[in-house]
Amino acid sequence: MIDKKMNYQKAWAFLDNLQFFKIKLGLDSMTMFLDELGNPQKDLKFIHIAGTNGKGSVGVTLLTILARAGYQVGFYTSPHLSSVRERFRINDTYISEDEFAEEATRIGNILDGRQITYFEFTTALALLWFARKNVDIVILETGLGGRLDATNVVTPLVSIITNVSMDHEAYLGDTLSEVAAEKAGIIKPGVPVVSGVGLDPTDKKGEVLKVISNTCHEKGTPLYLLNDDFYAEEEKNTWAYWSLKRKGGCMMREKISGLETGLIGDYQRGNAALALATLDLLTAEKFCVSEDDIREGLKEVRWPGRLEYACISQEKLSLIDCSDGNARRFLLDGAHNPAGVQSLKKALLEEIDYDKLILVWGAMADKDIPNTLPDIAELANNIILTRPEGERSAEPEQMLSILPGNYADHTICISLIPDALKKSAEMAGPSDLICVAGSLYLVGETRRILLGELVTN
Repeated sequence: MIDKKMNYQKAWAFLDNLQFFKIKLGLDSMTMFLDELGNPQKDLKFIHIAGTNGKGSVGVTLLTILARAGYQVGFYTSPHLSSVRERFRINDTYISEDEFAEEATRIGNILDGRQITYFEFTTALALLWFARKNVDIVILETGLGGRLDATNVVTPLVSIITNVSMDHEAYLGDTLSEVAAEKAGIIKPGVPVVSGVGLDPTDKKGEVLKVISNTCHEKGTPLYLLNDDFYAEEEKNTWAYWSLKRKGGCMMREKISGLETGLIGDYQRGNAALALATLDLLTAEKFCVSEDDIREGLKEVRWPGRLEYACISQEKLSLIDCSDGNARRFLLDGAHNPAGVQSLKKALLEEIDYDKLILVWGAMADKDIPNTLPDIAELANNIILTRPEGERSAEPEQMLSILPGNYADHTICISLIPDALKKSAEMAGPSDLICVAGSLYLVGETRRILLGELVTN
């Protein structure tokens, strides 16, 4: 039995203890538990997002545009960079410590000693908070896979599958078809699906598109594909969105030109197009946004830790004006799987100017380090291998052994992240770039050191 009324620190500690329970995929316990909580999801409207990469970018784009249009929008995402409160957001406001403690106490008292996973707990907490706040719509991001993910207890207005590539093989399968089938598990009969699948060059046989298309056909679900039913078209210094043609909604558009996104990376145009196609479909549900909401909202989108650029003082490791001669340029990116690293690599090669690249890399031991680290390391003039906190983190020396022998002369191992960042700043000049990547845990710790906490009140 837990305290009848926990404060925030006790609630967070209670949640952290749940990490000792192994990941458990399945919906039976989640469904029964939500029934005990009064099924808060029944009174909410949802956009449900699955995919290997890009879920957060698509979600925060939808959040920003819908909020700008005047809607109260709940956003549930994972993992967090620093504070668990980052997972729960309504428009620009994160859940307060008191609200977190209140909902956690309610969940803990109903559990009454029974086991539940960390992700089941946070999902239930999100649904309770959004229902209490009576939001207009919730953007719900899957944690792992889709079919058996704890979020897959809702029937959304629109489902989104951003893309599918190999990741979490221990849970989702050893082939693209198996992973795609797990992601396709969020598809519901008659609920439209917006997707960017079919564009991944690693899917040479078109396995993913076949699985998603067949699932939609079997369930009588309309499927709208990027570069087939809607488009993101590059223009001079901007881009254009060719939209879905919908009838019966509150607005129809064919093309919006001159768009700019607030996120670095040309792949973000595709993510933005997924969000805009979803908004096209939502017009049938009377969620209306103006062209001005779209234009200005896209410019305002921010997603910390994903190709996030900052100028940092060499001496104090704190934010500084980029024009200062003591400034060192940092790029933080949570790329941790082969597809994410390819996107990061493309941005480094095509979109960001620098003289020398210093790579600060840390990863979880269960990630595909042999197919990620060497790929990005070939761009680096110097490499610093470090270690995020946590039992799952790979040791720097272990990662060094994976690199080809010719990397040894420009690679060093520094386990403590503050020391690794200090060393990278000493090695870099004003026109060089320090790229911190390999794990969102590493990026979260780095961001806290360099920029402070994302959630401050």
